[in-house]
This record gives sequence, C-alpha cells and structure tokens, in this order.
Amino acid sequence: MAGEPDPVWAANLRWLAGYRHPRFGNADLEAELLSLFTETRPLAETARRAGDPIRIRPVLFHLLWRGDLAGDLSRPLGETTLLTACADPMGEP
Repeated sequence: MAGEPDPVWAANLRWLAGYRHPRFGNADLEAELLSLFTETRPLAETARRAGDPIRIRPVLFHLLWRGDLAGDLSRPLGETTLLTACADPMGEP
C-alpha cells in the first residue's frame, strides 16, 4: 500500500477494533441481527428493532469487525449507515 489510508476508513476501522474481543459476541443476538440484515437496512433503525440499543450495538459492531455484516466504511459510521449480512465464506448454511 502506498501512502496513507483513507482517514474516514481508518477511523471506522479503529472504532470497530474496539469490539473485536469475543466478549462482545452473543450467539442469540448475532443470529437475530444477521436475520434482520438479510436485506440492507440502516444501522440505528435495525438496532432498535432488535431491542435495547445499549445491549444490541456492541454485538452489531462485533459482527461488523468479524465481517459478518458489511457496510460502506469509506463514509462515517453512523445512525444511517446501511448494513447487510455477508454470505458465509465457508459456504455453510
């Protein structure tokens, strides 16, 4: 890579890195969030649909860090960021 990374992308990546630890995972909430994001949806609206945002958002950010959810990280991560579930890279159901 030549030069500096995009500053917005780098800031988003630093933010998500704070949620990389497995303690932010929750199998039940992860399954629910992945099912809600089978269609592209806004971050905040979907987090509210899943329950208490204080409980949901760390799991959501953990899924983003792991690559189970995807969004445009070249734009500031926020309430209206559109996210979608990623296909399983191993091809498992």
